[in-house]
Amino acid sequence: MRSIHRRLSVLHLGSLVLTCLLLLLGFRAPEARAQTNFRQDPATGFSIRPGFQVSVVAENIQNARFLEFDDSGTLYVSRPGPGDILSLRDTDGDGVYETRHTFVSGYSTVHGLYFKDGWLWFTQTGSVHKARDTDGDGVADDEVTVIPEDKIYSQGGGHWWRSILVADDGIYTSIGDKGNITEATDSDREKIWKYSLDGNSKELFASGIRNTEKLRYRPGTQEVWGCDHGSDWFGRPLGEGAGRQPITDLNPPGEFNHYVQGGFYGHPYITGFRVPRIEYQDRDDIIDLAAKTIPPAWGFHAHIAPNGFTFVSLGNTQFPKDFRGDAFVAFHGSWNSSTRVGYGVQHVLFDSVTGKPYGAERVVTTLGPDGSTVLERPVDCVEAPDGSILFSGDARGGIYRITFTGSEQ
Repeated sequence: MRSIHRRLSVLHLGSLVLTCLLLLLGFRAPEARAQTNFRQDPATGFSIRPGFQVSVVAENIQNARFLEFDDSGTLYVSRPGPGDILSLRDTDGDGVYETRHTFVSGYSTVHGLYFKDGWLWFTQTGSVHKARDTDGDGVADDEVTVIPEDKIYSQGGGHWWRSILVADDGIYTSIGDKGNITEATDSDREKIWKYSLDGNSKELFASGIRNTEKLRYRPGTQEVWGCDHGSDWFGRPLGEGAGRQPITDLNPPGEFNHYVQGGFYGHPYITGFRVPRIEYQDRDDIIDLAAKTIPPAWGFHAHIAPNGFTFVSLGNTQFPKDFRGDAFVAFHGSWNSSTRVGYGVQHVLFDSVTGKPYGAERVVTTLGPDGSTVLERPVDCVEAPDGSILFSGDARGGIYRITFTGSEQ
């Protein structure tokens, strides 16, 4: 009986995986598409889609992670390794950020950034702070701890990155899984929390996330969006291992989610488009968990690690009008894949009527021509004051600008 049950479970799993693959077929196209029409940029070595151009705007920024602009055009870069935030300025308007200062320092796990009402808000693993530069020298002269250390759950290590979105009525931040598929329903992990602006109270906003590193409003709305990393080793319970992992290579997808109040997004029990993790498929409530799981608004290829992103503003004039409201997403790249995937930036297309994604195209690939040499690991995207899109990388430590050339794509 046990062997029969095992075969039935595998057949059940195979059916689920096949369904998932069929659902994701269109979503996978940008990652699977041949790059024969891409050109290699001689300055960076990156492969770039026709119609776009990439230039270097800053170099040698160790551990460059998340990006944010203030109202004056100062660019901020968080660096959790050195434990600081840099402020960069393009003083002569040539598109290169010539000056840099240490805006704040002494924050060992500094990560998420958000500028609002004259303050740069930023996260550490267990706290939230804000700072401002009142004399314009690029260095903060006023720093405030809004949520003290350890008021945000930080035990257990694991995914220590904390997102931040500052609204008029509160602060959103996410706390990921401490491991791969840990059951943490009784802790603050795997959830998005909304704190009061003074940090004294909090409420649960959404649950069932694995590792969402950035949160932003979709332009013209108060819809909270974020990218979530899919879990690893989907096929290991069936005997997969390094070097032979045909199931894991394609499952589960990375997610672009519209997070809503009270929403459940599946982790750790349900992945992607309501497909159970094998480890949890025999739970008595697995169908109920699947039924209440909100599937991703868009599914990316497995293991490409969607990190930071930015929406194209509704007033953007750098890109064609139909780019407005779309998103640019940075992909840090794979480790749990038999071949390298990710390592680049994609343009995600949003329908202006439904407000939902309907397609994606790879714009920049930061792998070498051999498909295995890592030239850069993109982390975050931000829209610059001129409408171009900047992205950071923490391998070379560069910041790069994407512009539209108007060529046929």
